[in-house]
Amino acid sequence: MAKARFRERPFLISRSLFPLPRTQIDPHEQQRDVEAAGCAGPPYRPARDQPCAAGRAVLQRLPAAFSRRSSGGARTTHGHRPSKPRRLQGHHPRRASGSRHECGSPGREAEPRTAGRHLRGGIPETVPLSTVNRQCSSGLQAVANIAGGIRNGSYGIGMACGVESMSLAEIGKPGNITSRLLENEKARDCLIPMGITSEKVAERFGISREKQDTFALASQQKAARARSRGCFRDEIVSVTTTILDDTKGTKKRITVSQDEGIRPDTTMEGLSKLKPAFKNGGSTTAGNASQVSDGAAAIPLAQRSKAEELGLPILGVLRSYAVVGVPPDIRGIGPAYAIPVALQKSGLTVNDVDIFEINEAFASQAVYCVEKLGIPPEKLNPLGGAVALGHPLGCTGARQVITLLNELKRRRKRAYGVVSMCIGTGMGAAAVFEYPGN
Repeated sequence: MAKARFRERPFLISRSLFPLPRTQIDPHEQQRDVEAAGCAGPPYRPARDQPCAAGRAVLQRLPAAFSRRSSGGARTTHGHRPSKPRRLQGHHPRRASGSRHECGSPGREAEPRTAGRHLRGGIPETVPLSTVNRQCSSGLQAVANIAGGIRNGSYGIGMACGVESMSLAEIGKPGNITSRLLENEKARDCLIPMGITSEKVAERFGISREKQDTFALASQQKAARARSRGCFRDEIVSVTTTILDDTKGTKKRITVSQDEGIRPDTTMEGLSKLKPAFKNGGSTTAGNASQVSDGAAAIPLAQRSKAEELGLPILGVLRSYAVVGVPPDIRGIGPAYAIPVALQKSGLTVNDVDIFEINEAFASQAVYCVEKLGIPPEKLNPLGGAVALGHPLGCTGARQVITLLNELKRRRKRAYGVVSMCIGTGMGAAAVFEYPGN
């Protein structure tokens, strides 16, 4: 069930990158756009002839394939390996005066580990670094934070990353919890295991087991079809690493070059035979929930003028970002409430959006959000989602941005897309992106 992914994610660009902000400015208040351009990997056609406002741009993507937790190709690989910017080549942040690096990493001791990756990857110590923890939206929050700094003039170019090694992390252990927290009902709800919150969503909103399994099957089929067509080829960076065989005590060198969670032979019959994973008589199973995975992704962002100055082709534009709070015990409904806020900020409606990349933490909550918002099935996760690809917590938001913008680019026309996910403890996040066209 665990997957590891080292993916090249699209780079979002805002107006600044290195110096720390001198004033506190809400990165979501002003709606100047941030654009994205391709820094590494296959060449992208510049989109400079489009009427896009100066602002935050996405440049390119630098992700790795997702690997299964505990049994996958990256199970003994620490985050510094996949997150190393191996293909930035001539567009390395060190060339830009005034830049910033931020990494979404929910785990403990994230800051020292991220600093090590930062320096090992060749980024000089003069480039400030920070980490952000917003659980499942950490990668997307890093994108929003870098974009906000660019917008307020603190720097002109930056890199947002997301990294997660669930194979090496302690999952399901909240650490020391004060007894006072347990005395408050809402606070206690923050500690409800994610699988139980999935069951609560299914029960409260009538999401049947059959409906969840049907959704999961579609995710696997879409991902398998996308991989067979080579849709992920330009999006994934191959990573060579060493795995340990505990039973034999030997080491082996392998290369992880594709997502390990996709199961082309998935059937409704097979899914229906799986037992509930979290409660007797429940409907959430290993087949209709996201896979526990390892993965990393990086997204360069810049102000449009800075991207053009450095000759970086623009992949997309960040139009808006929003985070909302929802009841902690049914936290999976977050996207259904965050997406309308983000769309309102960008002046769009559900009908204006070409693709919705909604994280499939559980089929129950994904189905609820899609039905609540009236999203047409053909617009949802056209290349599959976390049920098939995996869900490395800190990486997912960054991975979604890259997958979205590359798919919009393949459509060869101006288009809009939304990235969204539910968040542990009771939140939802959403961001609106534009592909400016060829």
